[in-house]
Amino acid sequence: IVMNPQILVLDEPAAGLDPLGRDEILDFAVKLRKEYGITIILVSHSMEDVAKYANKVIVMNEGKVEMIGSPGKVFEDEDRLRKIGLGVPQIATLFKKLSVAYPQYNIDREIFTVEEATRFLLRLLGGENK
Repeated sequence: IVMNPQILVLDEPAAGLDPLGRDEILDFAVKLRKEYGITIILVSHSMEDVAKYANKVIVMNEGKVEMIGSPGKVFEDEDRLRKIGLGVPQIATLFKKLSVAYPQYNIDREIFTVEEATRFLLRLLGGENK
């Protein structure tokens, strides 16, 4: 970082960390991107981290590009992700099931982070304006 790189590759930077340590290191990466314009490449098997921090996702499978797009676009093809040993964030699975079980509430099927879920539920319950 001292050498002011244009690109920083983080290979599983949160592996083995507790949730607070994970958030601190990944939030720091976001800060570097925003303040210094550094491109961050985050290598991760954690779809929760990908959903929360990535704006573009490239899914690799056996050394080849399998999928590419926004987290929402990539997470649409849950079956394909599962076939290559990945998945979608747990919260996304929950909200898909809720949207089917309770269609009268117009539950957003494209919720991928706990933060998005919290905002949606607060709006639904009348605790926060859009």
